Amino acid sequence: MTGGGLLVAGTTSDAGKSVVTAGICRWLVRQGVKVAPFKAQNMSLNSFVTKEGAEIGRAQAMQAQACRIEPSALMNPVLLKPGGERSSQVVLLGRPVGEMSARGYHGGRQQRLLGTVVDCLAELRGTYDAVICEGAGSPAEINLRRTDIVNMGIARSARLPVLVVGDIDRGGVFASFFGTVALLSPEDQELVAGFLVNKFRGDVSLLEPGLDMLHGLTGRRTYGVLPFRHGLGIDEEDGLRVSLRGTVRESSVSPPVGEDVLRVAVCAIPLMSNFTDVDALAAEPGVVVRFVDRPEELADADLVVVPGTRGTVRALEWLRERGLADALARRAAEGRPVLGICGGFQILGEHIEDDVESRRGRVDGLGLLPVRVRFAAEKTLTRPAGEALGERVEGYEIHHGVATVTGGEPFLDGCRAGSVWGTHWHGSLESDGFRRAFLREVAAAAGRRFVPAPDTSFAALREEQLDRLGDLIEQHADTDALWRLVESGAPPGLPFVPPGAPA
Repeated sequence: MTGGGLLVAGTTSDAGKSVVTAGICRWLVRQGVKVAPFKAQNMSLNSFVTKEGAEIGRAQAMQAQACRIEPSALMNPVLLKPGGERSSQVVLLGRPVGEMSARGYHGGRQQRLLGTVVDCLAELRGTYDAVICEGAGSPAEINLRRTDIVNMGIARSARLPVLVVGDIDRGGVFASFFGTVALLSPEDQELVAGFLVNKFRGDVSLLEPGLDMLHGLTGRRTYGVLPFRHGLGIDEEDGLRVSLRGTVRESSVSPPVGEDVLRVAVCAIPLMSNFTDVDALAAEPGVVVRFVDRPEELADADLVVVPGTRGTVRALEWLRERGLADALARRAAEGRPVLGICGGFQILGEHIEDDVESRRGRVDGLGLLPVRVRFAAEKTLTRPAGEALGERVEGYEIHHGVATVTGGEPFLDGCRAGSVWGTHWHGSLESDGFRRAFLREVAAAAGRRFVPAPDTSFAALREEQLDRLGDLIEQHADTDALWRLVESGAPPGLPFVPPGAPA
């Protein structure tokens, strides 16, 4: 028997599809429903490694956590990792299969992947009671509809009802809802069941006349009005820009346990990936995290983090152009803490031999760590575990660079030289004991009377966040009507809204 399904689409990118999908998943699992997330195609530099060694978008990994299940490659069969404005690495079923331009991908490759994503969704629906799918961008991208596999393409193929989410906080939500439906073909419109308003501020009774008029214009109802809440974003998809909407990054800093706060500056390097690594730092009371792009912003930082990137050589050049490379060198000479993670770790080394990512050959690194890096064609995708600073640590690795450590003290898979640390391990700071031990080292090196809180649990904070998303759906959406959509599909007889898709 095939399980039920629902596609959560949006009027725009960043309308709240990821959050709503996670919220519906958490609400369903609390009702005893066996549920899984799905996104046919994701474009993201924030990714995760599953237990079987597959790379998927972090948003789908977080949605799997909302479902209280292990993430798998089936939940995100196609992942695009931008390497610039015009090309991306294509990751299929968790493994990279090559670089491709946007024109080449939409010119034919994407449509050929439709069978793969339909099969993955069918396998999930054969295993779970319900699968909550997330779309991408807008379903009314009329220039891309012919090759679409993530919005109406998958909805048509799998006969999924579609719920369209709109962000009312940015304005124009009624026009966006109406226009989205009116630009779809009659066959696509048959599946668009209705709308969900996201990020509403104020008195809902003032909005209701507009919702009634929207129903009259489209024949489709609104399934809920979700209020604006700070800190409800889950792990970001868009790594081409810095966004600080994550729970801990947006929350106010709790008072420190000790006498001092600890200031963390994260270099906002190009093509920054997995910048969610610093969320665990920001979760600590008294730790202030900010993203920076000027050398003077490092002056009062107690710790500088050079994060991961999909363009290591490009990021290295950017650091030099901005004067940040010199500022990092001064910090190291003064014994002030620096942490490099993945691409950031590679940047801090002596040199990089890259014939894979940038194809620039040998490039000098910053020389702050005794490490030499060679880029391999095969990507490392692992979930390592070990011990550092006397504490158990778990993480995940996603990189082409192979590091040879020639000195310093061991630190996870990398090394430490003075006050400079480097590792390929993403997610290591989510290990509570290790994070506290690391922050004590940083505070001592920085001369700060900072004391880590003894009881901060990052996993518990994540669970609390997911429960808040489930509460939002339960309290502000028509959950009975949502379940009918999941179980039975779009209501029959939905009217056509002209003009429809252009020929």
